[in-house]
Order: sequence, then structure tokens, then C-alpha cells
Amino acid sequence: MRRLRYNVACSLDGFIADPDGGYDWIVDDKSIDFDALYAQFDTFVMGRKTWEVMQAMGDANPLRCKRVIVASRTLAEGDGLTVVRDGIEHVVATLKAERSDRDIWLFGGSQLAGALFAAGLVDRVETAVMPVMLTRGIPLLPAGAQCRLALVSAQSLTSGIQMLVYDVQS
Repeated sequence: MRRLRYNVACSLDGFIADPDGGYDWIVDDKSIDFDALYAQFDTFVMGRKTWEVMQAMGDANPLRCKRVIVASRTLAEGDGLTVVRDGIEHVVATLKAERSDRDIWLFGGSQLAGALFAAGLVDRVETAVMPVMLTRGIPLLPAGAQCRLALVSAQSLTSGIQMLVYDVQS
């Protein structure tokens, strides 16, 4: 079965965006091979706000021509985009059951991630912890139930970024 991987950058104090949704605090590290990272996935699941951030990138959007599923009650479908208004948990469970040699990237949205964690659908958490403390903003996950993790790997980059990978324990 395919894995749903919550792969996200966060501040040392656990925020994925500043209070306005900004991410200009994310440290650039040329040693990260984003092409290789994106090649591990064939499906990207995200919330509307994350989708809008990606769309604003225009031609630089790495998700152009990719299979994207957006949880939104207001967004219109179009350009290969699938919008799920209700029942994202069922849709993700169906995606995980598909035959594929690539995984599904839970790309962004704290509320969406919280719902998918609560449904027991997230298999792995992959954080790029930035050497930055925001002290406020959008949290990695909303308040809710605890989740036990098992460390898979940890890597320190020269930029100060800590790449942490955990499997979700059931």
C-alpha cells in the first residue's frame, strides 16, 4: 500500500507558516535535491491555502502537470485539479489503496493534516526543521490527540536545517 507522507518545513518551535501564511523564513539550502524529492510522489494532497500559494508561483510551481487533490469547499475544479469538498479521508484512503510505486505527499495545511492524522491515514512525518523560531503562526498540527512516532532518520545540513523522518506508530 502507498504511504501518505506529511513532508513539510517547520520552524524549530513547530510552525509551518507565519500568522499571515508567509514562508519567507524558510532557509534556502542548495544541497536539497527537490527534483529527486518530487520524483518520489505521483499525487499531492493539500488544502486550499497551500494550493493558492503554489498557484501564485506561476511557471515556477513544481506541481504544474502533477496530480493534485485539494480539500476545499470554495475552490472550483480545473486544469487537472481535483477538489474534494467533503470526505477527504475517504478520498485519501482510496488513493492509498491504488497500485503505484510512488507515495502521496500531504503537502500542506495544518487543519487538513490534523484531520488525516485523526483518521489514522498518515504513515510518515518528514520535517525540515528550520533554524528559526517564529513564536506564533500556523502550527504543524492543530491541537488534538497525541501521536507516537518512531525515528527513521535524522540529518543535519550545513545550513542548520535538521531533516527528520518518523514513521507514525499505530
